[in-house]
Amino acid sequence: MINQKSVQLGSVRSVIRELFEYGKKRKAQIGEENVFDFSLGNPSVPPPAEVGQALVDILSGSDPVAVHGYTSAQGDASVRAAVADYINSRFFSGVGADNIYMTCGAAASLTITLNALLNPGDEVITVAPYFPEYKVFCEHAGGRLVAVRGEEGTFLPDVAAIGRAITPNTKAVLLNSPNNPSGVVYPAGRIAELCALLRACGEQGQTIYLIADEPYRELVFGDAEVPYIMNYYDNSIVCYSFSKSLSLPGERIGYIAVNPAMPDSGTVYAAVCGAGRALGYVCAPALFQLLVPRVLGLTSDISVYRRNRDRLAAALEEYGFKVVRPDGAFYLFVQSPEPDADAFAERAKQFELLIVPSGSFGVDGYARISYCVSPDMIERSLPAFGALARSYGLTGAKG
Repeated sequence: MINQKSVQLGSVRSVIRELFEYGKKRKAQIGEENVFDFSLGNPSVPPPAEVGQALVDILSGSDPVAVHGYTSAQGDASVRAAVADYINSRFFSGVGADNIYMTCGAAASLTITLNALLNPGDEVITVAPYFPEYKVFCEHAGGRLVAVRGEEGTFLPDVAAIGRAITPNTKAVLLNSPNNPSGVVYPAGRIAELCALLRACGEQGQTIYLIADEPYRELVFGDAEVPYIMNYYDNSIVCYSFSKSLSLPGERIGYIAVNPAMPDSGTVYAAVCGAGRALGYVCAPALFQLLVPRVLGLTSDISVYRRNRDRLAAALEEYGFKVVRPDGAFYLFVQSPEPDADAFAERAKQFELLIVPSGSFGVDGYARISYCVSPDMIERSLPAFGALARSYGLTGAKG
């Protein structure tokens, strides 16, 4: 018999992907301009111009064999050194090339890291709401995901609740800030409080690793800052992707950074390399590895996302919806006017609005709206959101 867990995973798409596929069919039926698809976190602004020019330079000026050939399993040494130097210059001192493992994006970074750390039965605590694939990744690595709901209204980590969730089987805490789906940025004070808790566990003889999932690190607005986890906790690992910062989600390029201050950093890095080998995640795409040193520090024009956030959040609040105001990423988390978020998302379809119910994110009663769309679509969707609000009799919804 073949692996039934894999059959199950392959037979049922994620809620987000199902909604995206529904949207494609609906657009073919009634026209793309009549469907307001807020389902997928796919960057809507182009990469920086320097990205295209750097690719042209690499392809026209380099040895084709080197550009398209294999690199070292953990990534090209010069690329890893450039990433380490950038981390040191911006955040942290002491990272070296042999603390960096180049990956096929954040999903590979997380999958490799979890397989490197977990033994059967180990537990990983995360803050709900959380990216749905965390559960899949943890279970595939032999572990169990333990979701601790964030504080109501803010969805910041509830450190006391995390402390109560820690058991002898807890191997890691997995954080995602800016958060998908809420857009919330975890502030330095809350990170410091959590790290103090984990250090206290270490003093009692239990090592708990802290994994930072950071595909949205650069997508922050105003004065918001994303604390760099290595500056707060020694037993930490950063999983990074360039997908969102450079609008390159389809190119699948990122990295794992193992904190050199970790007492067993060499062993953990070896486990990362071993997990990458076992999973077949070796030699990340060579062309985009070579691109990385040339574009470190660049970002796409995130001002578009900020304008979308401000316009859409203000309109939804005017219509009577309750919105968790985000400081980063490109998502709004909106409270459902009825307890059943699935029913809310289904009703939204009646107005050709595609929003993701919160059940798959580990909380009830909310929906995620991905505002990484064109400003024009934001404007065109507002009458539909107004009509949705009126269907619930929300205060402020006029028409």
